[in-house]
Amino acid sequence: MSQRAKYTNWLPAAYIALSCVLSVYPTTCVDAARILGFFSSPSKSHIIVHCAVADALAQAGHDVTVIASGPNVRKQAKYKYIELATMGDHPLMSTDIVNKRQPFWRRFGSFLSAINRNANETHHNPRVQRFLQQHQAGDFDLLLFGYFMNDFQLGLAGHFRCPIVVSFMIQPIFAVNKFVGNPSEPAYVPGIFGYLVQPMKFLERVKNMIVAMIEEIVIQTMMDYHESKYYKYNFPPDRYPPLDEVRKNVSLVFTNHHFSQGPIRPNVPNLIEIGGIQVKEKPDPLPTDIAKILDESKEGVIYFSLGSNIQGSHLTEEKIKIMFNVISKLPYKVLWKWAPNELPGESKNIIFREWLPQDDILAHPNIKLFITHGGMGSVVESQYHGVPMVGIPLFGDQPSNMANVVNSGYGLSVDYITMTEESLNSAIQDVLHNPKYKETVQKFSRLYRDRPMTPRQTVVYWVDYVLRHQGAKHMQSPAVHLNRWQLLSVDVIGFLLAIVLISAFVIIKVFKLICCCGKKNKLPKVKKAKQN
Repeated sequence: MSQRAKYTNWLPAAYIALSCVLSVYPTTCVDAARILGFFSSPSKSHIIVHCAVADALAQAGHDVTVIASGPNVRKQAKYKYIELATMGDHPLMSTDIVNKRQPFWRRFGSFLSAINRNANETHHNPRVQRFLQQHQAGDFDLLLFGYFMNDFQLGLAGHFRCPIVVSFMIQPIFAVNKFVGNPSEPAYVPGIFGYLVQPMKFLERVKNMIVAMIEEIVIQTMMDYHESKYYKYNFPPDRYPPLDEVRKNVSLVFTNHHFSQGPIRPNVPNLIEIGGIQVKEKPDPLPTDIAKILDESKEGVIYFSLGSNIQGSHLTEEKIKIMFNVISKLPYKVLWKWAPNELPGESKNIIFREWLPQDDILAHPNIKLFITHGGMGSVVESQYHGVPMVGIPLFGDQPSNMANVVNSGYGLSVDYITMTEESLNSAIQDVLHNPKYKETVQKFSRLYRDRPMTPRQTVVYWVDYVLRHQGAKHMQSPAVHLNRWQLLSVDVIGFLLAIVLISAFVIIKVFKLICCCGKKNKLPKVKKAKQN
């Protein structure tokens, strides 16, 4: 066979192989951009998600600088990291939030004030102020903004005069939808504060509508007031555009959510789902002692964590005793993340650690059950790795997340306020011994991973898209430029109603006029003379 024939024989195969590679790893032809990641949230679980986005961009070759609260959660990342403060106890957490179950709207005012104060303190951190003095307009091509009701800090994009990409930790709330004009659709899309799942019955839809109205009118009005106040203080109107104009500079929103998790809802083109971005595509090696425990426990291991924000001091002694008594009697090894308080007790089957690499542990095939607080990050990691759950939701979106878990068949939930040894043990035993939970969540795991691009590839593609098209304004929904009443078509409905009423008024007047004229022109009847 000639060299030419050999060449033509392998050329189609090489073309097919190259096409497959390009389909998995899309090329963008974008030069390395200078990207600033700004993550002022005090919550470590939030920082984990935002830093995963920043790391994906840095790994793709972009020059990424991250300014964030607390230590770097991704030690091997390629971005430059500026730590603002050592993250200790969550400044927004308290025993009341965990142990006194109150409607979210009743404590939202104090919650929002605390968030704004924290964000303002972060903004005035000497390292941030020095950074802003050293870097001016044109120094960055993009602002990667970790959102946690800190709208006023979007003014950083006004300082650097660059587009904004928002990173959000869960499914979008109203304030996030507003950035890109994403419809809320409360008629069939449950909000995270209503603790409802699809499909909703009539009374559930009534509740969801009321919650949506509170979120849109009351909560958003309070947020706008506080954010405007802090924005004017930090970004004076003589040097910066108004906050409403800065909000319109959001090119993309990344949400740590995926449609397969539910609820099903419509999204505008520039709201991109990257559910599972914090999950490593290849788990890191486990610490030697943890790896030994997991490898040698062929009967299975239980992993127990109430997240990065909850400390032992937030729980009552009664609830701690209930959890310890149940878990210490289980015939399995239990890895229990517990910090920084005195241990609940000693038991041969429990291994306490202040920190555990959760994602890497859940990836181990010998993990039998995850006892979790139901934070979205934890739920996502458990779903991704196909591990059934028992949830003890405590606050925020956790009850809603666990309601979805239970409704989908991935595990069970125990109410923290009314929890007893019997209720907790019953849930654990049911999930451990009924194979339906494991089968259902592992089936979902295969569904959840089935995507045209991984979350990291999705992040890189869409950020490069925004950079290629100078902010990608063509993706922006016209809804961004409408106010609340225009979005509800109140002005249009009022206009049409006015036309109907005016037309009806004119018709009635004309009809009356015709009737009056008819009576005036009517000839009087001639009476016949009586005959004698």
